[in-house]
Amino acid sequence: MGMVKTVGLVLHPQRDSKQAIDTIVEWAQGRGNTVLGLPDEVDRIHCSAVAVDSATLVNSADLLVSLGGDGTMLRTMRLVSGRTTPVLGVNLGKLGFLAEIDVEELPTALSAIDEHRFTIEPRMAVRATLSCGPAVTAFNDIALVRIPGDGLAAVSISVGGNPFVRYASDAVIVATSTGSTAYSFSAGGPLVSPMVEGFLVVPAAAHSSFNRALVLSAEEEVTLDLLPSSGRLAVEVDGTIGGNLGPGDSVTVTALRGAGRVVRLGTTTFYERARRKLRVRGSAEVD
Repeated sequence: MGMVKTVGLVLHPQRDSKQAIDTIVEWAQGRGNTVLGLPDEVDRIHCSAVAVDSATLVNSADLLVSLGGDGTMLRTMRLVSGRTTPVLGVNLGKLGFLAEIDVEELPTALSAIDEHRFTIEPRMAVRATLSCGPAVTAFNDIALVRIPGDGLAAVSISVGGNPFVRYASDAVIVATSTGSTAYSFSAGGPLVSPMVEGFLVVPAAAHSSFNRALVLSAEEEVTLDLLPSSGRLAVEVDGTIGGNLGPGDSVTVTALRGAGRVVRLGTTTFYERARRKLRVRGSAEVD
């Protein structure tokens, strides 16, 4: 018996997903299965998927299919954070790190998943508890970012309650291994295998003498305290503004192991995707 009775869709807000949706609906109808989507997404493109609210989508779907890029994948993973529902990423644009297949491969991929011919790549998330707001969850990163016109991000870093370093920078990024290819990488952080359960603390454009990234275990807790000299900072959660902080505020970050489950079919590896996306051309030759 196939494992997929109900497919849930999460769509990119702009990219054309009609071909992908038609392919999924045709595959599902041939097996008597159901395709669900969020109302504002499926109504926008007038497709035959059943429109349901996010709670019904999450509770009913045996498989969630993300149609878009890495941003859509991150949103899908946040929807089902902490659940066992697998997420298949379908690339509709530029090559990402999380998407597994292109649209043309959908029928074969869906059948493979239905027949249990796939593996799951667990993805860790981070949860940030803000001193002046609700807790937030991110699969890529949580960043405290300088607001233009305000002062630098002056942030004290403590690990397990023990003060370690103070950064003065344009931003301070707390990134998962998944997020090591995003904002953290552009700030000079290392590339980390998605199989590593840990997270990074990376200053962007540091103005302090210590400008190195920290690599922490998933067992550790890190607290970021905004110093009196800090400007107001925006809190970015996977690239989306989640609030603002000021001097005296703090953020405590912990790891959420296995919060997301990404479908892998063995077509590519993380390192192949990284070579293509980051344009790695090989190593230098030594005379």
